[in-house]
Amino acid sequence: MGMGIITDMFAYEFMNNAFAAAGIVAVVSGIVGFFLVMRGQTFAGHALSHIGFAGATGAGLIGLAPLWGLLGFTLAAGIAMGALSERISNRDVAIGVVLALALGFGLLFLHYHTSFATQATALLFGNVLAVDHQMIATLAVLGAITLAALAAIMRPLIFASLQPELAEAKGVPLRFVSTAFLAIVALAVSECAQIVGVLLVFTLMVGPPAAAQRVTTGLRSGLIMSALLALAEAWLGITIAYYSDWPVSFCITMLSALGYFACLVASSWRTQPRHAH
Repeated sequence: MGMGIITDMFAYEFMNNAFAAAGIVAVVSGIVGFFLVMRGQTFAGHALSHIGFAGATGAGLIGLAPLWGLLGFTLAAGIAMGALSERISNRDVAIGVVLALALGFGLLFLHYHTSFATQATALLFGNVLAVDHQMIATLAVLGAITLAALAAIMRPLIFASLQPELAEAKGVPLRFVSTAFLAIVALAVSECAQIVGVLLVFTLMVGPPAAAQRVTTGLRSGLIMSALLALAEAWLGITIAYYSDWPVSFCITMLSALGYFACLVASSWRTQPRHAH
């Protein structure tokens, strides 16, 4: 009886599509997000998702699929942010200026394309239940490209993230690594936005990695845990949404927050000194 309740949601094609798409995106987001959190660049990820909104609305205005506008704008912005400033003091200012400008453009495009309002809501908050086979294939290809690019710069990226001064002294091109990484983040953000929307990209790209970094010490164990947490939160979120009729993005966001706070409590409990009686 219990098993039938669980399996009946897989009788619907849209649910199978949702699980497939969320699975791809969660793993990519968990892995890319791990480095985003490690490098202290979560604001950049947040900004890229908002910039993507302007791209998606702009694409809708000229009759293109929103994903391509989202991709184009986030990639261009990621590369621009990486190239504009390597210095930490300037980075937040540069990001803030670009972010404000992009949101302004998003509003302008929406003003001229009012019929896009329903799609705009899906862009802002995600609509994983509307994913089709073509979108799953697109996400799979984008996910493979994202992870391959990350693997290609993995060694210099880790070195530049953990010991930037030493990496620079050893000849690691910090600006190139930073720019390439933000371009990779832009790809991951574009994929993630298809599932949870541009406003909630933090849910999968920051929550699981931040939680994983609280309770793991090694890079490999951290990456694996981050990907698994993101996957569990995405799939469990879809399941809860199916049986409760709550929005999917809300369920995933709630689980992401709970996961982070649970790991926060676990790590502080583990680091407390044990008093001998």
